[in-house]
Amino acid sequence: MKTIHQAHLTYCTNIHPGENWAAVFKSLETYALAIKRDIAPTEQFGIGLRLSDTAAKELLEGNALQVFKEWLEKENCYIFTMNGFPFGDFHDVVIKDKVHYPDWTTPERFQYTKNLIDILSELLPAGLSGGISTSPLSYKYWHKDEAATHKAKLSSTRHYIQIAAYLQQTEQEKGTFIHIDIEPEPDGLLENTEEVLAFYQDYLLTIGAAQLAEALSCSVEQAKEYVLRYLQICYDVCHFALAFEAPRDTIKRLNDQGIQVGKIQISAALKCKRSTTISIEEQQQALTEFDEPTYLHQAVLQLEDGSLRKFPDLKEGMEGMKDPAFAELRTHFHVPVFLADYGHLSSTQDAIEAALELWKESPYSTHLEVETYTWGVLPAALQADLQQSIVRELSWIKAQL
Repeated sequence: MKTIHQAHLTYCTNIHPGENWAAVFKSLETYALAIKRDIAPTEQFGIGLRLSDTAAKELLEGNALQVFKEWLEKENCYIFTMNGFPFGDFHDVVIKDKVHYPDWTTPERFQYTKNLIDILSELLPAGLSGGISTSPLSYKYWHKDEAATHKAKLSSTRHYIQIAAYLQQTEQEKGTFIHIDIEPEPDGLLENTEEVLAFYQDYLLTIGAAQLAEALSCSVEQAKEYVLRYLQICYDVCHFALAFEAPRDTIKRLNDQGIQVGKIQISAALKCKRSTTISIEEQQQALTEFDEPTYLHQAVLQLEDGSLRKFPDLKEGMEGMKDPAFAELRTHFHVPVFLADYGHLSSTQDAIEAALELWKESPYSTHLEVETYTWGVLPAALQADLQQSIVRELSWIKAQL
C-alpha cells in the first residue's frame, strides 16, 4: 500500500508455508486478501511475493501468469517486490545454512533469479520500479580460506553481472525497471557495510564492470552506472543491527559510494544486555526458548571493550555469555516488530525506529517490507493469530511513519 513519500509498504509472504504455486496462491487468497481488508480496504494493496524455484517455474507454465495477473487486478492488489533469497523449502523442514543453497556461484541461482525477473516484469504496474532481494553471494563457512572465498566472489560476480545485463535488456525491451537487492546477513559472504563496500569496489565495479562493458558493448564508465542501477542492497534492519551498525552510519556510507538501497526489510532481532538485576543464567534460560532447530540463529556477542565475537548459532552464543567481559548478545531470531520487551530479553526495535526516522528525513528506498517469518517457531507464549499479528505489525509501521 502507498505510504508517505510515494513509497510502498507490505509484508513478505515467505511467512506462509507453500513451496509450489498452488500452495502459494492459496495462501494469498487466505491471508493476503484478509490482511488487505483489515489494513487497506479501499486502497490498492502491494504484495511482497516469495516464490520458491518450483513455484516460479510453475507460474511460468501455460497461462498461469496471465491468470494471476487478472486475479491481482480483480482484487485490487499488485506486486512490486519479491523475495528471491530462499530457493527451496522454507517451512516445516530443517533449513539452517541450506537457505543459501544453491548460492550465487551456481547456474541454478542465476536461472532462478532470471525466472523471477521474467515474472515480475509481467506483473509490475506501469511506472513502478520492481525489486527482488537475494542471497549475499554465499554462506561464509562453506569457503575455508581466502583463496576459496576469492573464487566464490569471482564466480558470484560473473553471475550477478549476467543478471545485470539481463535487467538492462529487460528495461530496454519492456520499459520495466527492476533491480536485484543483495541482502547482507550474518555469516553470509557479505554481512556488514564494510564487506558490502569492499565487494562493490573490488569486484562489481572493477572486474564486473569490465565484464558488463564487454557484454553490452558499452564503456566501462557506463557499465559502472548499470551496476549501481541494477545491483542494489536490501537493507534488512535486523541483519545490520546484528552487526551493531547504526542505520544513519550505514546508509551514509552506502550513499557516499553511490550504492542504492532497493528495499528496506523491516525486522527485529532478539537481544539481551548484561544486567545488575537479572542474572546471566536467567537470561540464558529465557534464550533457550528461542533455540529452535529450523532456522539459523546466528549470535553476536559484544564485549565491554566494544569488540564483537560471532557464533554460527544461538546455542554457542549462549555459552559465550559466560565471558566475564560479556556486555550484550544479539541473535538472528526475527521477533514481532511491535514489541520491544520479552521478559528478561528485549529486541532491536530501536534500530527500526532509527531507520524509519532517518527515512522520514530522507527516504532512501521506496520499497518497505515487514519480514517476520518466525511466527510458527516462536515460544508458545508469543504465538498469536497470524493474520492479526501481520496487521498489527503493518499498523505499527504506519504509526512510525
